[in-house]
Amino acid sequence: MKNKFYTFVAILATSFAGIFSATAQKSGPVIDTVLMGSGYNNEVYYSMSAGNRGAVNRKQWDIAFRASRMSASILTNDACNNNGIGLSGVELYAYPKADTSGWASVDTTGILAWKKLVNSTTDWETGAFCQNQKGHPDYGWGKYNTASHDVVGDSLFIIRLRDGSYRKLWIMRKYSSENKTEIRYANLDGSGDTRASVDCNAQADKNFVGYSITTNAEVAFEPVPSAQWDILFAKYMYTYPDGTLYPVTGVLSNYGVKVNKFEHVAPDYRMFDLQAMDSTRSPIGWEWKSLDASFIYHVQDSLAFFVQDKVGNIHKLVFTDFGGSTTGRIVLNKEMISAAGIDETGKSNLNAAIYPNPVNGTMNLVINPGTSKTAVVTMHDMSGRTVSANEYNLPVEVLSTLRIPVSDVPSGIYIVRIQLGANVISRKVIVNN
Repeated sequence: MKNKFYTFVAILATSFAGIFSATAQKSGPVIDTVLMGSGYNNEVYYSMSAGNRGAVNRKQWDIAFRASRMSASILTNDACNNNGIGLSGVELYAYPKADTSGWASVDTTGILAWKKLVNSTTDWETGAFCQNQKGHPDYGWGKYNTASHDVVGDSLFIIRLRDGSYRKLWIMRKYSSENKTEIRYANLDGSGDTRASVDCNAQADKNFVGYSITTNAEVAFEPVPSAQWDILFAKYMYTYPDGTLYPVTGVLSNYGVKVNKFEHVAPDYRMFDLQAMDSTRSPIGWEWKSLDASFIYHVQDSLAFFVQDKVGNIHKLVFTDFGGSTTGRIVLNKEMISAAGIDETGKSNLNAAIYPNPVNGTMNLVINPGTSKTAVVTMHDMSGRTVSANEYNLPVEVLSTLRIPVSDVPSGIYIVRIQLGANVISRKVIVNN
């Protein structure tokens, strides 16, 4: 008996790292509508718990500077098209014929063959200006100076604005200690030579500070501090694996927000912890919808996203309708399914393990239910369909073994969910009948 007990303890210790604590549902499903406006004119900043946090007219800025003094990222408004004249947005090119010493006499002959620089699809820290970076101390537009701790600009750029006009542009220096960036831009012939200092201190609680070359002024990039939003409904430039660029309308994630995506799942699918969550810029992206031959949008069915917000709560997100560029309307269904701050191991010995795994005929489920007297055990296939469901009465804080028949279950991979009071533990099992 003692050897068996130690075996159970070893099983529990081995599986302990796989626990993902979840609380019972904190709120019912909520249907919400996001309005980007005609032509997707507005970027909408959204909190998974609080809803719409404000919108910004995308066309008011040309470039944007990371507000953190520790970052050198600079974005372009690369997908903000001006439908009136059919341009795709702000375009940026690294000047290939000279470094900053060539400021006085730029030559744009052959510019149509130059590589267009756009923001990274997956990384906020790799803005368009940083695309040619080689790694520290080279950040694409300048190099880090070890003496001053500033990034000193060493590259020239040609930028085409939304009205079709061109400027030559030099990011001269980021003064890290002051959190200010000095820039210089002018018409190609040298007229309109302008120097500006973009001060990020006043907006240090935001991710980026926008700047309009057209109006020579700083503009709002975010309507609220970055801590108050989780996802962003926006147009952005998508880079296909073959390098093709295309402006799309979709959803971007804030710094610190994580997402899991599951396709071909049932409507009640809630198993968000089957894989590591994605903390990149666009795990939600734009491909949850498609346009048919009649130019009608369809939202992909059997698709669910799970969003871990900046606080740590887990929300299920399902898109149900997309109105296209006429209204920019997006309808979604959201539901908080797990609250942050639950420490199951700190409150009890709550745990569970399955042996053997793979199983054949009978599954042994070892449970310490903690302070809960009831365990609801459900088994789901990888599409989320419930294969079996049973309820068991257990002694509290005592290691118990449940023998659950699986002889009628087809061979495959399944998820066993054990609900113990307000907590849920998920375990993966392979059935090999």
